[in-house]
Amino acid sequence: MNGMRVANRCPVAMGRRTFLASLGAAATAMKMGLLDFASELFAGEPAPAPPKALVHVVFLHPKGDRFWMGWPGASYDVKARKADYVRVLSEAAKRFNVELKVQLEPMTNRGEVNAFLEGIKKSPPQGIIATVLHLNAWGNANHLAANKGDVPTIIFSPMGSSFTGHLQATRKAPKTFVAATQDFTWLGFGLRMLSTIWRMRHSRILVMAGNRTLDRKLEPLGTTLHYVPQNRWVTEYKKLETTDEMRAIADYYKREAKKIVEPNDQDILNAAKGYVLARRLIAAEKCDGISVNCLPLVGSRAIPCPPCIAWSRLRDELVVGACEADWNAAISSRLTHLLFDRPGFMQDPAPNTVNNTLMGAHCTCATKLAGPDKPHEPFILRSHSESNMGVAPQVLWKIGQRVTIMKFQGPANIILGTGKVLRNIDTPPSGGCRTSVELEVDDVADSRDCKGFHQLFIYGDLAGGFKAYCRLAGINVVHI
Repeated sequence: MNGMRVANRCPVAMGRRTFLASLGAAATAMKMGLLDFASELFAGEPAPAPPKALVHVVFLHPKGDRFWMGWPGASYDVKARKADYVRVLSEAAKRFNVELKVQLEPMTNRGEVNAFLEGIKKSPPQGIIATVLHLNAWGNANHLAANKGDVPTIIFSPMGSSFTGHLQATRKAPKTFVAATQDFTWLGFGLRMLSTIWRMRHSRILVMAGNRTLDRKLEPLGTTLHYVPQNRWVTEYKKLETTDEMRAIADYYKREAKKIVEPNDQDILNAAKGYVLARRLIAAEKCDGISVNCLPLVGSRAIPCPPCIAWSRLRDELVVGACEADWNAAISSRLTHLLFDRPGFMQDPAPNTVNNTLMGAHCTCATKLAGPDKPHEPFILRSHSESNMGVAPQVLWKIGQRVTIMKFQGPANIILGTGKVLRNIDTPPSGGCRTSVELEVDDVADSRDCKGFHQLFIYGDLAGGFKAYCRLAGINVVHI
């Protein structure tokens, strides 16, 4: 340690920025009031950033800056509005690491559209945003959508540029989303979706299961599952020495918890060690998150503490921490983080047939359910329910909160629904896992019909955004 990089024979050694290993770092954190340990202090080095996504921005309309009669009308300042759209996109490009190639001169006829299509065939971008600024430009827009190949494409139609009939031809165009709206700031989210498709293709998830090391690429998503033997969690955990950073993490949870029920101080310190180990492993393997087949390790008492707190904290930082080597849940979390800056609650679904509701429970849950820049929800420190050992957070969800339910079912399909939080459930008197939430699910006649297992519950009504992303990414959506 001590800031030096170590050879591969010590795969979880820390780099200079990975962990601040001195007493001074912890003391500084305490002095500055940083016991909520911002990621800069305790987080591991991130996976290498992918190259920038290249997105072409083009405009479809007749020549000129004003249009006499017909929509959008002579009062519509084309030049000014294009400047607005490019400004929003440029700001979003900085945030989401996207390179924009903007063509302000409009494409006015089929020949110009064909020339553009020939160009992207020779050098495909990662996305296209084509803005339609006249009712008569839809023939060219439809031709572009039908012939742009596999490139994810957004057709942006600000209010005044389309009627119902204009929006029909693109409905079945592959990897195409038509955004017809008066809200031009939506373009920021549009660019974010294109960036997310690219970043999902370059994401790597560390999966600790079985006894082999191998990589598996998930198509059409492109995410890589990087498998290593699950016993590595055990062997590396045993090597950990207690540091001041671990003590600071443990102190944070003791201080912030609404109540501590079963765990003692050593349990909480053991839980903090699990977070440190997870961060080191993610950094060492150059991944964006981790999932461990943890239940056999807990059941055999191979580890003193399940990684429930580790996963909770990772999710608070928008880093994937998924249970039971469930890669579908892991890639669902990665997508949710990239698209909405929200963590998801991976849970075991239990239909309530008396109330016709859906209960979801697990022994790990993010505390910053509204996002890492928002205050954490109240939480209680409990033991892991099934083993009654270690530390698990019981996170108390906001009653009445709108939620989205989603999960990948293989890399080409997503189940999706929405609902509302009715209540939190205590264990005891109930059985099951520590964080336990009951939802009223929208548009489900019988809660036994809810599809999937380990679905994510996510704060907010995000179904529209997920659907738009799936249109662009070529992913099928099935109602919950």
